[in-house]
Amino acid sequence: MRPTTNPISDVGSLQAQPTTVSLFSRAQAVIPGGVNSPVRAFRSVGGEPLCIASGNGARMTTVEGRVLVDFCGSWGPLILGHAHPAVVDAIRAAASAGTSFGVNTPAEVELAEMLCRLVPSIEQVRLVSSGTEAVMTAIRLARGYTGRRRLLKFDGCYHGHSDSMLVSAGSGLLTGGIGSSAGVPSETAADVFVAQYNDLDAVGQIAQKRGNDLAAIIVEPVAANMGLVAPAPGFLAGLRAAADRCGALLIFDEVITGFRFGPTTYGQTIGISPDLTTLGKIVGGGMPIGAVGGRKAIMGKLAPIGPVYQAGTLSGNPAAVAAGLATLKVLERENPYARLDALTERLAGGVNAAARATGINVVCARMASLFTVYFRKEPAPRNLEEAKLAATKAFAAFFRKMLVCGHYLPPSQFEVGFVSAAHTEREIDGFVAAARESFTTIEG
Repeated sequence: MRPTTNPISDVGSLQAQPTTVSLFSRAQAVIPGGVNSPVRAFRSVGGEPLCIASGNGARMTTVEGRVLVDFCGSWGPLILGHAHPAVVDAIRAAASAGTSFGVNTPAEVELAEMLCRLVPSIEQVRLVSSGTEAVMTAIRLARGYTGRRRLLKFDGCYHGHSDSMLVSAGSGLLTGGIGSSAGVPSETAADVFVAQYNDLDAVGQIAQKRGNDLAAIIVEPVAANMGLVAPAPGFLAGLRAAADRCGALLIFDEVITGFRFGPTTYGQTIGISPDLTTLGKIVGGGMPIGAVGGRKAIMGKLAPIGPVYQAGTLSGNPAAVAAGLATLKVLERENPYARLDALTERLAGGVNAAARATGINVVCARMASLFTVYFRKEPAPRNLEEAKLAATKAFAAFFRKMLVCGHYLPPSQFEVGFVSAAHTEREIDGFVAAARESFTTIEG
């Protein structure tokens, strides 16, 4: 019988199989920097960014077929892990009925109702297509509602890439060593006051001197874009009081923290109600989405019933809404938060014990299922100034060593890692063992 395949052709097709290197080379020719988001670029850790073919559960597979345990989780949305069956089924069903209509759908009403039920401080919600868009809308809404123009934010907090929020921002701006972004007009920056995170005295001084001009105080209630920095006791309550005294709105940016600490927002879990909350990531189950919600009196200022304009062709996209609904339903039904907390405590405790045993200056900060391995002496940072004392070169070496050992972390000292419901004690213990091994070869 004749062979059904041509050996020479088969060899050629194998040689033509795309690799991370070849794909990155092609990407650099047609995409600025070869990436569609700067945080993916590996600039601070060295090497070339990964190219992923697929993900399942707690693992991703590269285009070369290498399997990695993922502790980045698409930067936070994948609290259930990659390709969770309920989420995939929901997306498939939604897409098969149509990918976009530009008019209302039953599912977007259901998602809005669910968000309002799970987050009592949200009486009405507007769905958008990204966290950046949610914050941009919240800022415009705060200005339109108060008739004021100035904002107060915190050094190292990242609220997306709208102009006013790139002043003293974290995340990729820290990773890339950029203080702020080119292209932001000086008059825009002049409207933004910046205080150190956890510094209520600075907030009080700004509110006292310029409170009559202040439209909003915006904060990540748990800072997660300068690495993980926890709010000091009384800090968030102090912001609520400061906003009330000067008539500004308090905005909690919960794009990362929303539904990460429980089946609601972080503000709700600690009993502090902001005027506006921005959401993203988890509420889209890995699909592009954002949301801004708050008191009805404020939300009623949005068009078409109010004078503050906001619109979006793909807002409430059927596939994104379906993924978000499926994710939130699983979280509410299965309530994996106690287990996530225990797994992340096991990870952080193991890393800290390994650091002490090897004599390296490392502290693993963690809250719920968020963590950051800082290459600095204890305690964990309380603000950006302290976070910047971490040894970034040591972290880069750690990142590369962990990658060799089959564990993928966010490629920056100034980001947070995520544990998902798909992780098990086996993956956590493997991470700790790899960290212990890496500490013996790194100076930090």
